[in-house]
Amino acid sequence: MTQTPILIPATLWDDDSPGVISTWLFDDGDTVSEGAVVAELMNEKVGFEITAPVSGTLIIEVAAETEVMRGQRIGAVAG
Repeated sequence: MTQTPILIPATLWDDDSPGVISTWLFDDGDTVSEGAVVAELMNEKVGFEITAPVSGTLIIEVAAETEVMRGQRIGAVAG
């Protein structure tokens, strides 16, 4: 089964400070649709939405309330 990574976009914010995954909007193993917002991320009081790159089964690799960096893989979608 092919996995497509869910990455924090490298261009999401301007500096190298970390962000925090505020919440996952789906559970690990849930079916998600391409473009669906799957996680919310905060960086210096600015909120961002992370979307599913493809449709399939969500695989969460980084827990909510964890610091993340631009370009980091936080999960995948299998399908």
